[in-house]
Amino acid sequence: MFMRGRPITMFIPSDVDNYDDIRTELPPEKLKLEWVYGYRGKDCRANVYLLPTGEIVYFIASVVVLFNYEERTQRHYLGHTDCVKCLAVHPDKIRIATGQIAGVDKDGRPLQPHVRVWDSVSLTTLHVIGLGTFERGVGCLDFSKADSGIHLCVIDDSNEHMLTVWDWQKKSKIAEIKTTNEVVLAVEFHPTDANIIITCGKSHIFFWTWSGNSLTRKQGIFGKYEKPKFIQCLAFLGNGDVLTGDSGGVMLIWSKTMVEPPPGKGPKGVYQINRQIKAHDGSVFTLCQMRNGMLLTGGGKDRKIILWDHDLNLEREIEVPDQYGTIRAVAEGRAEQFLVGTSRNFILRGTFNDGFQIEVQGHTDELWGLATHPFKDLLLTCAQDRQVCMWNSVEHRLEWTRLVDEPGHCADFHPSGTVVAIGTHSGRWFVLDAETRDLVSIHTDGNEQLSVMRYSVDGTLLAVGSHDNFIYLYTVLENGRKYSRYGKCTGHSSYITHLDWSPDNKHIMSNSGDYEILYWDIENGCKLIRNRSDCKDIDWTTYTCVLGFQVFGVWPEGSDGTDINALVRSHNRRVIAVADDFCKVHLFQYPCSKAKAPSHKYSAHSSHVTNVSFTHNDSHLISTGGKDMSIIQWKLVEKLPVPQNEVITDASVTKTPASSSETARPSNSPPLPPSLPLTGTAEEESRMGSSSTLVENSLEQITEPSEEQSEWGREDLGVLIDEEPASELGEKQGAPELPEEDRGTTPLC
Repeated sequence: MFMRGRPITMFIPSDVDNYDDIRTELPPEKLKLEWVYGYRGKDCRANVYLLPTGEIVYFIASVVVLFNYEERTQRHYLGHTDCVKCLAVHPDKIRIATGQIAGVDKDGRPLQPHVRVWDSVSLTTLHVIGLGTFERGVGCLDFSKADSGIHLCVIDDSNEHMLTVWDWQKKSKIAEIKTTNEVVLAVEFHPTDANIIITCGKSHIFFWTWSGNSLTRKQGIFGKYEKPKFIQCLAFLGNGDVLTGDSGGVMLIWSKTMVEPPPGKGPKGVYQINRQIKAHDGSVFTLCQMRNGMLLTGGGKDRKIILWDHDLNLEREIEVPDQYGTIRAVAEGRAEQFLVGTSRNFILRGTFNDGFQIEVQGHTDELWGLATHPFKDLLLTCAQDRQVCMWNSVEHRLEWTRLVDEPGHCADFHPSGTVVAIGTHSGRWFVLDAETRDLVSIHTDGNEQLSVMRYSVDGTLLAVGSHDNFIYLYTVLENGRKYSRYGKCTGHSSYITHLDWSPDNKHIMSNSGDYEILYWDIENGCKLIRNRSDCKDIDWTTYTCVLGFQVFGVWPEGSDGTDINALVRSHNRRVIAVADDFCKVHLFQYPCSKAKAPSHKYSAHSSHVTNVSFTHNDSHLISTGGKDMSIIQWKLVEKLPVPQNEVITDASVTKTPASSSETARPSNSPPLPPSLPLTGTAEEESRMGSSSTLVENSLEQITEPSEEQSEWGREDLGVLIDEEPASELGEKQGAPELPEEDRGTTPLC
């Protein structure tokens, strides 16, 4: 095996009589997406809606989630090949349009940005629009209202922010025009005049008249009113007037003047401001016109949601607690309820009387750390947002979260399950009680990032792999509550990436950023074993090293050594799960000791997949996305024979079992307190209910079928959500200036 032109030396185990006789096949096990944790609110807007089915529709990574908060179930639309960026609901409340960014697949081929129109009941793709038309991505879109939604307008992310109008059922582009080189934040059809389209963004609001294949622009005239830096959002009043919210916290009402203006004052039919209302401190980030004609507004800096009557007089207001972030989206819910999407990736359900209840939450920065409990249905994640989160994989809810002093990068549970060790970016690592989240112990090894924490099988030793090229060893007492330095492994020429223990605690196998496979004699002073063939027959307790004889077949041909981020062997030693740099999760047979081994491949992430881990009983696989910040739970299922010409659709929805304790916070409960700092005792838990999934996915193909699709056939896609080709995030173009609330947030995709 060669990596970047360098040979990787591996030794064949003694029980392999003839290497040529080794066969690698696809494993009988496959993966089925069950649950997606998280929401993309940090850098998106207007992306939360309630459907007539009682489901909240939103997106994260390349998955559009339909979450029924009463039944605690999820369904997933899986047609996209990269980051979903925007969402619009058809006037019939059934059909949905979602737009994605451009990407690059593992072979460097471009994945084109496009819009997919799909049915939210059947989850079938109706049409794919804009392949070869849009540049970089789809920024915003809207269905027409006055003509029953037969048209769709789209703004792309090109420098000119092209506006296109489509007959989406015919997939035909009717009109196209450049809008502006400045950022465009919203586009909407006028609800009563199908020929009027409005766009707004930095320092502009444009009123477009659409006739045939032409679009003509008229700019909104501010006159005596101060021109804001950004016009953030649009809505429409009952009389047809246009309402805008801007970065100055002001709502402006725009009316169309039909009389001849004085000479030099502009053309007939121009929209002009007839009223100004100071609404929020900071920007007005979102406007939501309710069915009863009243209006909800969401503020950025002040985090307020305000209810306005038909005459735009303030009726009621409520403030979103600071720990949830600023408001990104507001949507009408059932009865007096409303939904709120926030910049810290929460979706809240609330009322003015009872406050807020968390429905969805997730991480807010790049996610690498993942560990699954040794015997419970729990998993722990840690990320650059400094949050440590404990999740229940059966009830699909957050057990607890804790804010620590530094970004977390790696984690491992003690075999007793009572504590968990977490490594940070600075060389510090600490141990938390897995139930109370109390701080148990804290240590420092070097001043560089820690990449791996690994307890020995009996829990008496802990190995800490660092970017300073060392592995630090600790003896562990009292079920993970006391630690003392035992030694240090010195010999790697680059940073430690992965390591595993032998069953007798005497040896460690480790990989480095320089593609080394080294073995260590822990019992005799953490010495480097020079004769590596002496370790060829060790049956490692875990297998997470990405380089080794039993796993080298997972590497793609021509790999540069960075294509695989994580690997894990199942506890039953039947399969290997791999997290790659091209947004895919793979499932290989174990052992996998032949080059070009076949695998089942799965797409749902839209960023490099950073980690994978099986649950304690191998019933599920957990994968984490880097910049997409998603946590995805996959169920392992056996491959079932599919009768010829029969399409199988999984119509079952498994509900979340009732928790023996509290399953959801009541609506009238007080807001959750901010996450705790590194010291102190946690007193409250943050909860998120949930369930299993219905996956019914008839995808309209826009690329060549993957290897898996070719082998199993299209009929299988309804049950086992195999391979829509995944993608790698492409090089991003320089972004235009963003509103104040958007600044300081790293674009996810």
